[in-house]
Formats: sequence, structure tokens, C-alpha cells
Amino acid sequence: MIKADSLSRRLLLSAAGLSLAAGLSSGVHAVGIEDVVDGGNNFAWQKVEIPGTKCSDGSQYKFWVHDNPNSNNIVLMYEGGGACWDYESCSGALGILGAANPNGLADSYITETKAKFVAPVMNGNDPGLPFRSKENLVTNGWDAVYIPYCTGDVHVGNNVATYTDPTGVNPPLNFYHYGFHNSQQTLQHLAGVFPNINKMMITGFSAGGVASSAIYNEARTTLNPTKGYMLNDSGPLFPAPDASYNSRQLHDTIKLAWDLDTVFDQLPPGFDANDVGTINPMLANEFPQDQFAYTGYSTDYNFSRFSYERFFPGLDQAGILAKWQADQDNLVAQMNQLSNYSYHIPWHRPINDSHCSTIITFLGSHACPSIRKKRWYEAFQWPWSQSWKCPGTMTGMASFLSQWVNGSRLRLKEPPNNYNLEDPGMEIYGPIIDGAI
Repeated sequence: MIKADSLSRRLLLSAAGLSLAAGLSSGVHAVGIEDVVDGGNNFAWQKVEIPGTKCSDGSQYKFWVHDNPNSNNIVLMYEGGGACWDYESCSGALGILGAANPNGLADSYITETKAKFVAPVMNGNDPGLPFRSKENLVTNGWDAVYIPYCTGDVHVGNNVATYTDPTGVNPPLNFYHYGFHNSQQTLQHLAGVFPNINKMMITGFSAGGVASSAIYNEARTTLNPTKGYMLNDSGPLFPAPDASYNSRQLHDTIKLAWDLDTVFDQLPPGFDANDVGTINPMLANEFPQDQFAYTGYSTDYNFSRFSYERFFPGLDQAGILAKWQADQDNLVAQMNQLSNYSYHIPWHRPINDSHCSTIITFLGSHACPSIRKKRWYEAFQWPWSQSWKCPGTMTGMASFLSQWVNGSRLRLKEPPNNYNLEDPGMEIYGPIIDGAI
């Protein structure tokens, strides 16, 4: 692997406009995320396997627990990785628009790149980069639970489905959407391991972000912490009370495929099964002393494709993002009515299609509601290559988390801007991080 000083040199070459690419004959190896960031966890993980829990292929489900004897605070991290509801998506034919880990979980999964590096909030630090210092987060030192994803149902399905190949070439696919059963069993196990929890944060990214909202009631009532927090990263449950709302077709599809009515029946009366987005006010009202937050980019071109691409054929990227932004505006309006809801919504960063603002690194996950183009007389303000300016407060994700966990309500939503696209550091780091993940 490339050592830090070698990578630093290559970053300098990149900043000078020289290519990072090199042939094998030069002795240069591909850059992996472990070469780029300093901050992946090295916890002493305990693997847990509970009989009867399953991945989509029927293999044994497993999750991992890190118990810090000096902490009674805990982070539960729900892993993301797509979703599926028919043969095309569940068989893997749709590539990234399918579901993660269709062949189950290896015993060594927790040591692999995704589990080790993907979650700064769980790891307790925003990892360092060459020339950029590592920063401890408010969750540093907390107990941690990593909950992998292998059921294609955002951790909440309750069905065993048989999907038939529409071409007739391949045999039917039996798929265990066992997410809710796995989640219940995981939480009941944790209740025995952690009987006295002070602060509990449920978080997740992408499909795991959906789970952070959908599973929160189950987790809160099972683990019974003194104080609860929910941070949904890029897995929004948008309001969709009728067919005129953009996300309604997705919601109706997954409700049927995953038999979600059997899960919804277990939620408090404030939830309306005819509008999945009512889970947000239901949670806020059911647990008024807890704190809830949503984060995600307004130009997320990953989750938005799941939400609309297959339901609105022919949409280009601009059309997909227009629907996403309209749905996001509806969510913001809903959260504005809830006193214990915060949000942190940056506009764009050129990493991972602007999908997920808390994964790998917080570089570019800042938000400035007052960001604007520089005025003519500000053109020579540093950095000179940057034509955008935040005349107010640029709040980074680490600062947002610290303030939020310590009791502040923050509501930050950026207007359209190209700040990250013009940022000199992002121009260097963005392609390297994107290539490594």
C-alpha cells in the first residue's frame, strides 16, 4: 500500500496538474481508501450471530458490537447499500440500483473497507487527510454497534418473496426480506448487553438512513435510553399522502414487496400507513424529549434514482433531481413544524454523486444558508479560484453534530451553489476519494 508521505507527494503533483495515473511498470499501486484517510476504526469487535436471523440468500445474519467499558453512550450504525423489490433489482442485474451483499456476510466483514472506514460518526472521528487534521467527534469513545445490510429492504422487510426472471432464462429467486426480524433480534440482544444506556444515537446512511427513522421506535422502546437521538443520512422518508407526490409509487411498491403493513401495524397511532412520511411527526411527537435530524444533499443523484428512475421512465438527471428537490422541500416544511427536528442540507459535493454527507470524510459536508456569488470587489478574496462566498456561518458536519447532541436545534439548508466544485481542496481530494470508494 502507498505510505502517507508517498500519497502526500502525489497529492502535490495532482495539485500541480500532473496525473496520478501510472502503469504497473512504475511500481505504483491503486489508491485505496485506507491510503487516503486516517481514521478507520480499530475496535475490538464482537461478532454476534442469532439463530433464525437471515440474509437475503438464507445464510446466517451477523452484526458486530464494540463495548467500551468506560462509556454508557452508544451509536447504532445501520449500513446502507441499495434496495430491491423485483427480479431485476434483487438478482443484481441493475448494478448499483440493486441490493448490497446478496450472497450474505463473511465472518471477516467487519474488517473490510466499508465497515472500517464508512462511518465517521460511529468511529468517533472525522478522519484526517494529508494536510488536513483528524478531528474527534462528539461520539468519540461511545459504544458502537455496526449493523450490516444484506436483505434488500432497508432493514425493515417482513417477507420471503419469490421473484421470477421475466426472460425465463434463470430459475426463480427466493429472497429473504428479513430486515425487520433481524432488527428486532439485534435490539433484543443489545438490551441484554447494554442495560443502562445514557445517550443513544441511531444513525445510518442511504438505506441505513431509512432504517434510522423506520426502526427508531423499536430501538427506543427496546433499549430505553435516558436520551435518544436519530440522525438520518440520505435516507429520507418523504411525505407522500397521495399519488400526486413524487415518492408515492416507490412507497406503494416496497410496501407490497416487503409486506410492510405487518410492520406498520406495530407503530404508534400517530403513524398513518397511507403516508409513509408521517413517521417523522409520529416520532417527534411520540418522543418529545429526543432529538431528530436529517442530513443529505439537494443534488443527491443516487437515492433520487431509486426514488424515481424506474417509476418515471425517460427522466434525465435534471428531471430526477427536480423531483428530489421538490420532495426535499416538502420534508423541510414538515420538519419546520416539529420543534425537536434539525436538518443539515448542503447543496452538492463531487463525491459519491452527492449521496450521503456523513460517510468516509466530512470534507465538503458543510452547509451555509447564506452562500452566494462573490461581488466584484470580493473577487480577490482568498481563495482566488473560488467565485462563491459564505458571508454568514459555514457549519461543518462535526460542528453540527456537536451542537445538536448538546441540545441545539439547527436548521441549515443551502441554496444552489458551486462552492464545492470550485474549492481547491475538493478538486484534489474529491477524485481520489471517489476513485477509492
